[in-house]
Amino acid sequence: MYIELRHLRTIRAIHQAGGLARAADLLNMTQSALSHQVANLEDQAGMELFVRRSKPMRLSAAGIRMLRAADRILPEIELMEEEFRALRSGKTGRLHIAIQCHACFDWLFPVLEMFRHAWPEVDVDIRAGLAFDSFPALLREEVDLVITSNPEPLTGITYNPLFDYHPVFLASAQNPLAAKPFITAEDFRDQVLITYPVGRDKLDVFTELLTPAKVEPRGQRPVELTAVILMLVGSNRGVSVLPDWVLRDIKSNADYITRPLGPDTVTKRLSAATRDEDAAKPFMAHFLRLCRSEPVKLQRD
Repeated sequence: MYIELRHLRTIRAIHQAGGLARAADLLNMTQSALSHQVANLEDQAGMELFVRRSKPMRLSAAGIRMLRAADRILPEIELMEEEFRALRSGKTGRLHIAIQCHACFDWLFPVLEMFRHAWPEVDVDIRAGLAFDSFPALLREEVDLVITSNPEPLTGITYNPLFDYHPVFLASAQNPLAAKPFITAEDFRDQVLITYPVGRDKLDVFTELLTPAKVEPRGQRPVELTAVILMLVGSNRGVSVLPDWVLRDIKSNADYITRPLGPDTVTKRLSAATRDEDAAKPFMAHFLRLCRSEPVKLQRD
């Protein structure tokens, strides 16, 4: 027996209308065409689906069984069709994000809060577990966007520039390095460096300063939370290098000093990696605009 969606819609329409004439109007077809469709379906079933001698027209036991299937299947199909219409119009979709930057949470959550009000039908998630295997996850479509300052040339991936930032040295005002106008790689040799618990290839202090100079700090202490890093540095238990937006709230705090890395200010660029075909989606384009504008406000505060 070969059942099509139109057969299920026919069964439901006749049950709701109580007769072929009204059901044909509901289905936007002629009564003759509807009668032919019912006869063909009953031939396949090998039994009557309707009790035709009754008014209104009633379903037989076999017809009731088919109606139950229609009531279960058709709402799911109609929901899927509605989702497809929304996808075509750009109103819905999926935005799963991987982050290669612990400090990005400081500006990302306000961005996501604005985004969810503008695009309530978009499924948003942050895939922290994929943060540092993120580009393969993007290619496998396990995530839809990767926030990174270390782009890798990959076929099918577009890097959408967000904003530039400065990695800044942070220390206690009691640290002897407070007397220096800028910090060099050699200054780290007798310091405990407090960093996020990620690979050195994801830490600006290593990629921009220490690794090229082949300098090792006296020690390295990994810490998950930005607030804890600030607390430890303020207590003179180590030094750190953080993006400038993280330090906006302590610029006037006498417990800390900030200095540039080297005589020339180091500048890095944060980008959002997407698959080539996704960057132009309306919700994705809006999210990228928010990511370009809102963090800059934090840098200026």
